[in-house]
Amino acid sequence: MAKENNKEYTLEMQKLFLEMMLQDAESYVRVQNIYNPENFDRSLQSVAEFIKEHIENHKSIPTLEQVKAVTNVQMQHVPDLTEEHYGWFFEEFEGFTRRQELERAILKSADLLEKGNYNPVEKLIKEAVQISLTKDMGTDYFDDPKGRLELLKSKNGQVSTGWPMLDRPLYGGFNRGELQIFAGGSGSGKSLVMQNLSVNWSQQGLNGVYISLELSEGLCAMRIDSMMTNTSSKEIFKKLEDVEMKVKLVGKKSGKLHIKYMPAQSNVNDIRAYLKELEVQTGKKTDFLCVDYLDLIMPVSAKVSPNDLFVKDKYVSEELRNLAKELDVIFVTASQLNRGAVEEVEFDHSHIAGGLSKINTADNVFGIFTSRAMRERGRYQIQLMKTRSSSGVGSKVDLEFNLESLRITDLGEEAQEGYTRQAPSDLMKSIKTTTTVGEQPVANVEGEQPKVTGEVQSNKLKQMLGNLKSK
Repeated sequence: MAKENNKEYTLEMQKLFLEMMLQDAESYVRVQNIYNPENFDRSLQSVAEFIKEHIENHKSIPTLEQVKAVTNVQMQHVPDLTEEHYGWFFEEFEGFTRRQELERAILKSADLLEKGNYNPVEKLIKEAVQISLTKDMGTDYFDDPKGRLELLKSKNGQVSTGWPMLDRPLYGGFNRGELQIFAGGSGSGKSLVMQNLSVNWSQQGLNGVYISLELSEGLCAMRIDSMMTNTSSKEIFKKLEDVEMKVKLVGKKSGKLHIKYMPAQSNVNDIRAYLKELEVQTGKKTDFLCVDYLDLIMPVSAKVSPNDLFVKDKYVSEELRNLAKELDVIFVTASQLNRGAVEEVEFDHSHIAGGLSKINTADNVFGIFTSRAMRERGRYQIQLMKTRSSSGVGSKVDLEFNLESLRITDLGEEAQEGYTRQAPSDLMKSIKTTTTVGEQPVANVEGEQPKVTGEVQSNKLKQMLGNLKSK
């Protein structure tokens, strides 16, 4: 990069770029995604603009004579050009474009900063720095299928949630670079679920960060103390030395876990800056990130009223997903369910506060269903509302909840409540009515014969009636 910045792209070099494109239409096609006439010297901008317009309108490269006639600039034919010459051209033109775009972005940023308009500056600089030619030709589908699948498995991470019954419908767990949202009503345990996930991943040896925009660092840490040591939250202060020893023992076998409080209305840039500083100071790369929670974050890329939930959540969820992709981390956050979900036992997209904007962006969306009775019984239920990489939508997974230690653990397949249906034969037996009829002595009334009854099952009614008639 330093070499590129020190290079001087002279008028002669810029003219040579245009002359090489005029001789080979393919070279223009390959650079057209970064081609901008404004990047050229003023004396050549008319030529660069004419080339672009002619190709767009006529689908062909203009001739040298046409360029001369329209722009009054004489371009030359370059003899004996080879593939190696064009290899040089692509490399140099990419560096030239990146530098010119960055220079103009910095000048624009100065004007924006002077006016106090800070939000677009980062986007301008980032777009300029990321300018490059398309070198990735995609995936050759038929070439090395096994290697392709193994790479997908190892690269995406497929990190277990720590709850095997939830991993199953997700085909192994969560992938890095994806956005997972746990939605629940007020007091449903959104924070508890994410804190338990943090414990699960730390115990797998992963390094992570739990960011709270609501609860204090101390309270979050104390909850995790209970989960890590299997100690009742009421007993934490009574067993300080025991808890300290257990936490230190667990810490020797676990990854690093940092808990950070950020004020509500923080944004993705605040999170990014914190994670970068954390990596610099600790020398550890972050593997997972839990943000508690999405609804309290404000967007960076646009000024949006906090009351316009649909638009705000759209920008925030997109920025969070981009952050997960940029950092290559397992990313989990939470969202509030609206009032319409209070009396429901099954959630759908209409129950998410703010609407579909965040659901459309998320890779996986889970509903947290619980009640006072369920918690007392030691149960939490996770409902899969959206899954992008699996067919688990509609699945329900019951998890075990320890009310004392706040630990959420896997319940196992046999204990899943789900929807167990009766076998048809058992169902029929349960709804058949049975009438007991027998010969019983009754008080004789003068002139009347004793009443006769018999045991009749409804499924043998016809046969019994026939027998009575024959008598």
